[in-house]
Amino acid sequence: MASIHHEVEEQEQEEGEEHDHHGDHHATSPLPVQPSGEWEAEENSPVEQVAATVPVGDDPGTPVLTFRMWVLGTVSCAALSFLNAFFRYRKEPLTITAVSAQIAVVPVGRLMAAVLPGIVFFRGRPWEFTFNPGPFNVKEHVLITIFANAGAGSVTAINLVTTVRIFYRQHMSFFLALIVILTSQVLGFGWAGIFRRYLVEPAAMWWPSNLVQVSLFRALHERERRRKGSMMRYQFFMVAFICSFAYYIFPGYLFQMLTSLSWICWIFPNSIIAQQLGSGLHGLGIGAIGVDWSSISAYLGSPLASPWFATANIAAGFCISMYIITPITYWSNLYKARSFPIYSDGLYTVSGQKYNISSIMDSQFHFDTDAYQKNGPLYISTFFAFSYGVGFACLTATVSHVLLFHGSKSAFQNNKADIHTKLMRRYKQVPEWWFICILVASVVITIFTCEYYIEQLQLPWWGVLLACAIAFFCTLPIGIIKATANQAPGLNIITEYIMGYLYPGRPIANMCFKVYGYTGPLQALEFLQDFKLGHYMKIPPRTMFMAQVMGTLIAASVCLGTTWWLMDTIPNMCDIELLPANSPWTCPHDHVFYDASVIWGLIGPRRIFGDMGTYSAVNWFFLGGAIAPLLVWFAHKAFPAHKWILHINMPVMMGTTALMPPGTAVNYTTWILIAFLSGYVVYKYRRVWWERHNYLLSGALDAGLAFMAVLLYLCLGLENNSLKWWGNDLDGCPLASCPTTKGIIVDGCPVYS
Repeated sequence: MASIHHEVEEQEQEEGEEHDHHGDHHATSPLPVQPSGEWEAEENSPVEQVAATVPVGDDPGTPVLTFRMWVLGTVSCAALSFLNAFFRYRKEPLTITAVSAQIAVVPVGRLMAAVLPGIVFFRGRPWEFTFNPGPFNVKEHVLITIFANAGAGSVTAINLVTTVRIFYRQHMSFFLALIVILTSQVLGFGWAGIFRRYLVEPAAMWWPSNLVQVSLFRALHERERRRKGSMMRYQFFMVAFICSFAYYIFPGYLFQMLTSLSWICWIFPNSIIAQQLGSGLHGLGIGAIGVDWSSISAYLGSPLASPWFATANIAAGFCISMYIITPITYWSNLYKARSFPIYSDGLYTVSGQKYNISSIMDSQFHFDTDAYQKNGPLYISTFFAFSYGVGFACLTATVSHVLLFHGSKSAFQNNKADIHTKLMRRYKQVPEWWFICILVASVVITIFTCEYYIEQLQLPWWGVLLACAIAFFCTLPIGIIKATANQAPGLNIITEYIMGYLYPGRPIANMCFKVYGYTGPLQALEFLQDFKLGHYMKIPPRTMFMAQVMGTLIAASVCLGTTWWLMDTIPNMCDIELLPANSPWTCPHDHVFYDASVIWGLIGPRRIFGDMGTYSAVNWFFLGGAIAPLLVWFAHKAFPAHKWILHINMPVMMGTTALMPPGTAVNYTTWILIAFLSGYVVYKYRRVWWERHNYLLSGALDAGLAFMAVLLYLCLGLENNSLKWWGNDLDGCPLASCPTTKGIIVDGCPVYS
């Protein structure tokens, strides 16, 4: 009897697990499950994570372009664009992600479904319309989130506007700023349209971070049967959301040291070397741990969404760079490294003092050669120099890797489509000529704008074409890495480098070139990721296209309007020397953008990384990056039985520290630990729990953090209310940024002996 009872329990558990994997009848979700298990097994996605997360049904009759969608989508897009533009200029920038809107619109959408009249206007005609087509459904919700993604996305060109008006104090009209922002954003549509057949339709291009939103959509819209002793997915999400919301008050306000618990510094409060080793924010971060989700997911995204092979590559790249290369180069005093902090993005003189950039510019903001020779060459920390080298290597490694491993037998050349691609074929596709027309129009308008305003923008017509050529050449290989490993190598360094060599002494031209060469592919990846989200959730492609275009136009306009308003109403905005001591308007992102324009556009790479500079050897990283994937390819050919060799991804490994600085060691150490526990331990030993809750947990942590961060800012941040006690000393390692060369005198540091 016990055996029979045990078998019955196992059968019920298996049925429940199967039910959980594939959903139940839905109250509001139009994604019914197909009954054929054989069809599902043969044609479902070959990627296990996708097969376990994404529903495999569709209801083409579900209303999508509804009144609710337009209202909530427009409001979400405008609100997120305004808030992110407002918060980005503060000393502690806050980014509000689309997951906040994804959750907030659910009760509003259901309320509108309950109270709006269901009267149908123009019944039976092509323009038939109603305010209330029925229950608030998941497809509406997806499109609203697409709008929100546009509002939460980056608008890189806003850095250009701020830098020109505030730092260079040059005139720029609102109309010119709007044209620059819109053209740089819309260029991404062209690249996305050209490469979507390779980066959206193939099952192998699975865009891991989308699974977080898919899990959240299913939890918010699907009804499921609760199993005894377990929570439904919606219940699990709400518990995790509330816990994340309540917890963030500690690292966000009450106990900010939770961002980086650098215990080695506590043991050795007077040792420079010990604090260099142990500081999670200003050193190598040995033993440092962070229990702040905002810090953990700040630079590499959610660790819960990272595939295990990508996590392993990131861990290897981080350890090699931070714990092997950095100590060797620093303590061997390469490039006078010990005269500067071990980890810094600052610009220094040979004596370890901050470099006075304004002293090497004339009244027209052009480079003053005589003043530069008088001040001496510019130095940077060895880690910062090698981070530039890693950026060089990552770009060439990306191209080499894609050619070797995704060339003649690439996944996107496989004609076999999974079930999601087959279901999407019932909808009208967006003609490619739509994208090409947008691309051509954007390029023409950009060239005309740059030529007409040549004195303000400094960028000639050939610079626009060269930036577009770089974007066209690099979008596909970078997109493949992003779509499979959830990490995207950046083009900002290489665009600055190229223009700095070709057109030196013109910092605004360098910034414009970076905006068009870097922002286009960046926007293309965001559009492609949204296209893949719509692909998973069976949103008609033309409807997706419409939402993306409208969202981009709204987000760009609101972002610029907010920025313009701030610049006109806040005295001395971004000027740290003239701002009041406790002013939050320090503009950290724009300072970095301005410094880069000085290094690459004003001084030029030749005086730093060229034959006239100190760091010319860093150029060898270009060659090293191109060769590294070739070594992996040879190893695979020599040992084909060892499948793990194919998981060595050199672009991901080399690009790990490309975000450092501003990323810090503790951002990486804790991220790697959590990604390992989620992607390997839980995935391998608790697969059922992982399939039900992993991505849902990621969304709940993001959402809880975002809502509490906004609440803390509105209640306390606006009045600059803060707690001053040792628990809010972020790192507790005041000596980590001190030099270790004898005789170097720096404020706040003991003289090393």
